[in-house]
Parts: sequence; structure tokens; C-alpha cells
Amino acid sequence: MTETNRIEYKRELTPKVDIEKEVIAFLNYPEGGVIYIGIDKVGTVVGVQDLDNDMLVLKDRIKNNIQPSCLGLFDVVAEKKEQKDIIKIIVASGSEKPYFKKKYGMSEKGCFRRLGTAAEPMPQRIIDTLYASRTRNTISKIGSPKQDLAFEQLHIYYQENDKTLNTHFATNLELLTETSHWNYTAYLLSDVNNISIKVAKYAGIDRVDLMETNEYGYCSLIKACKSVLDKLAIENRTIAKITAKDRKEKQLWNAKALREAVINAFVHNDFSREVPPKFEIFNDRIEITSAGPLVEGLSESEFFEGFSIPRNKDLIRIFKDLNLVEQLGSGVPRILTVYPKEAFHFSENFLRIVLPATEQVTEQVTEQVTEQVTEQVKNLLTVMQKEHNRNELMQLTGINHREYFRSEYLKPAIESGFIELTIPDKPRSSKQKYRLTNKGKKYKSR
Repeated sequence: MTETNRIEYKRELTPKVDIEKEVIAFLNYPEGGVIYIGIDKVGTVVGVQDLDNDMLVLKDRIKNNIQPSCLGLFDVVAEKKEQKDIIKIIVASGSEKPYFKKKYGMSEKGCFRRLGTAAEPMPQRIIDTLYASRTRNTISKIGSPKQDLAFEQLHIYYQENDKTLNTHFATNLELLTETSHWNYTAYLLSDVNNISIKVAKYAGIDRVDLMETNEYGYCSLIKACKSVLDKLAIENRTIAKITAKDRKEKQLWNAKALREAVINAFVHNDFSREVPPKFEIFNDRIEITSAGPLVEGLSESEFFEGFSIPRNKDLIRIFKDLNLVEQLGSGVPRILTVYPKEAFHFSENFLRIVLPATEQVTEQVTEQVTEQVTEQVKNLLTVMQKEHNRNELMQLTGINHREYFRSEYLKPAIESGFIELTIPDKPRSSKQKYRLTNKGKKYKSR
């Protein structure tokens, strides 16, 4: 009995025997394989000395040292050959290739494949190909639940960044499955979807007293992300303390770190679980929670060092096109320049970042507060001179999409008290016009 492409022999189990390498090679092999402990390379049965202990050690090493989890893909059993105890490890071919050593990650040092009767390092190009072919957690491989999708919002955002989406944008942005149907990335970026993004605000430090909830979903993920950023920018007030000597100003949260945390929550969220990111404002902190653990092959130390293994590479590419994402892997190091590693909390199903406020976030703040205004509202206030109807304002701001103008310009300006309706009792009147309030005039004259 000799070794084959599906049979491996090990004379004994010692710390020097790289059992993980052999198991990984079979997990990555289309047909799996069997490893025998207690048989030497020429097929001579020598047996094992401590059967029970060796079996426990094997199970522990395979369970804890290999990723993705191979539980359910291997079995360690005792057998007798020639009246001697041996151990048989049965390894099935895994569906989440490539498998690798947890210690070394998805690299040539951590991935192996079966070639003939040996386990050899897997070339990086094969590693990348296998990883890209996974369907689990890969939204580009998952079909959209709807196929009648529209992308007017996405076109607008590209136009705002002096870029144009041509007739081949679906292929260029990888929004199609292999069967040329819209994929889940396309669904997330379409004008209408079923993804609800919420920003909740609580009165205290727990979730007992909900003061306010804002919902920005059911639209393009880009629009939802921008809406969340705008909402949190407004909440991120500047507290000004005036003393006898000087005036000291500080925001509740570092603006750059907050922005990075929000965008990271969107682009790294595991949307295949159909759980969107969540944003919560408490009296003393902001909590930002995204679905999914760390990407397989990425350790916590590598995460903090800025190593990047994109969960949603197609989303990141589009966010980068629209200047929402800068350089891959730069977000976390930027946050760490302001907040400690302890701000990050990892679990099996979620990643949460907790940003403490510099002051208590209460409605009774007595210091002077400078209100944060979105760029869209600033642009609207700049062009307003007198009373204008909606068409005039759209022409002055250069926006030709009515719904986008209403949701991003007109509505927030009205809600912030910067502009008012000339016929407030009949908001839908055909003679309706808009004008600056005293608050709007003061802000514009700064």
C-alpha cells in the first residue's frame, strides 16, 4: 500500500509534522483525501503510542489553525491495522476554497494544493482565482432579487464628479452575473431597493429612550451613504467655549475619523446577509455597526495596520470613483490617529466602532453651537436672492433631477430653517415660491 494523490502517510504525530498543510491541501483538492497517522512513507504500519491524546491534538489543530472553518469537512477516527492502533483523518473537498493556515493568511505560505503525492504551496494567481470564485459573501456573484432596475441616481453622482456612465457601464462596473443578469451590487446601487439604512438618536446612554429615527434607505447605496454623512455632520456640532482669554472650539467627534468610519461601514458590510449597517447616536458616543466579521484571511493586527482585503471590491471601486473612498487600507489608520484600538469591537457576526463624544450630547448644551450645513444646502443659499419657484432654483443650482433636488437641497434647507415657503398653508400650490429666512440671511452673510 503506497501513497497516492488521495492518500498521505505520517509515521507519527509530532510538533514538527505539519498536519495542517496536508489537511489544507486536501480541502483545496477537488476530491479531498485521507491521512493516516502510524504508517510510514513506504506503507509499513508502525502504530501510534498514545491514541486518545493524538486524536485530541489532531482535532484541536485542524479546528483552530485552518480558515475558513472546516468543521464538518473532516473526521478523525481510530482504526486497527496489523493489530496496531492507527489514526485515519478523512478530509472532504471544501466549498470555500482556498483554505489556508490561519497564521499566514491567504498567501503562498498559508495555502497548499495536492500535486501527485505531495502538498505544495499554492501560487498566488490560483489563490486569487479561487477566492474570486466564491459565492458566499460575494455580492457580485449573487443575482439581484429584481431585474427591472434603474440607475438615474448613480448617473447623477458620476456627472457631479465630471464622469460619465456610458451604455456599457453595467459591464465596466461589473454589475452583471455570469449569465448577464443584474447582480446584488447592481441592486444596492439602483434607484429603488429594499435596503433600509437607519440613523437612531437616543436621549441617554442606552437604547431605552429613542428620541429620533431617520431612514435613508430604499434608494441607491451612494445616496443613502451621503444622507447618513450629512445627518451625522449636522449632529457633529461645534461646541464653542468663550473664556476671559479666548474662544475654544471643538466638535463632538473628529470629522475625518467619523467620515471614514461611516464609509467603511458601508463598503465593508456583508450585504449577502441582508443586514445593512446601523448608526446610533447616544448621549456620550456614536456607535457604527456593520454586518459580518473580519474578512477571512485578515487578522485583527493586520486590520489595524491597514492591510486591505476588500469584502465588496465592486462597491469600493464605485465609492472610489465618486471620491468617497481614497486609498485602499487608509481608513482604519486614519481613525487610529484620533481614537484608540479599543474603539473597535469584533464579534463573530458584526464589527462595531464606538466613538466617544468630547462633550455630553444633550439638548441642554449651554455653550454656543455652530450648526453644520451640507454642501448642497450651502449652494442653494448662495444662489438665492429673492423669491424663487422650484424651477428657477433648479436652474440656478444646475440640478435637473427634481427628486434629487427636493431631497438633497430643498427639503434639508427648509427643515434647517434657512428657507421658507411663501404659501406655507398650500405646499403643493403651483404658485409656490421659496425665500430666505432671517436665519438663512444671517448664515449667507457670514
